[in-house]
Amino acid sequence: MSEQKQLNVQETYGFSVLYEDNHIIVVLKEQNVASCPDESKDDNLLDMIKRYLKTEYNKPGNVYVGLVHRLDRPTGGVMVYAKTSKAAARLSDGLQHGDFEKKYITVLCGVFDTERGTLTNYLKKNTVNNMVYICTQGDEGARLASLDYKVLETKDKYTLAQVMLHTGRSHQIRVQMAGVSHPVFGDMRYGGPTAQKGKLALWAYSLSFTHPVLKERMRFVAPPPEDGVPWKNFDLSLLGKMK
Repeated sequence: MSEQKQLNVQETYGFSVLYEDNHIIVVLKEQNVASCPDESKDDNLLDMIKRYLKTEYNKPGNVYVGLVHRLDRPTGGVMVYAKTSKAAARLSDGLQHGDFEKKYITVLCGVFDTERGTLTNYLKKNTVNNMVYICTQGDEGARLASLDYKVLETKDKYTLAQVMLHTGRSHQIRVQMAGVSHPVFGDMRYGGPTAQKGKLALWAYSLSFTHPVLKERMRFVAPPPEDGVPWKNFDLSLLGKMK
């Protein structure tokens, strides 16, 4: 897709297209935009994509867009949606069987003692207040959550880190990092005042998966906004050196 068309899509429909073919569309979700319709009734990325496809390709009737995975509303980054039901089924199956590799970049409060680490917890979601809590394995509704982190850079009392998810639990990175006293910058919900007030510093920068039809391995990378706080205080070129 040409840079000019990318700009036009962003200005007209509110999102950027990183890749598109007859089967899938890979897009960049802006922060504070929902991945799909929810109780808020706010405009959301799935409906934005439907409007884009309907208008740009003159499609009659209802346009099909399949939701494969989600990002929390405050989190921005790379997402893939399916343009056919067959692609949606195959991508969803791949997601369930570990074919997706999701990597995040985040700014965390505090300084880590080690450069790398793994966090493993059981998490439970309270559907009444939409909060997720660390719990024990035996608690009703407990689900295993695991992630790896790597420290990329430390400045003052903040840490730029790469996080790779092994499970896709709701609010997982936010809850697990707050659980070890390193909340995500801007996450007042789980980190309290320690997290510092501001836009959530959590970004899904890398997404890898097998194309549902072509069977080719695909990887898409998009860094967070370099001029934003607190991103601008760190060297985001380090992402280009990460595998």
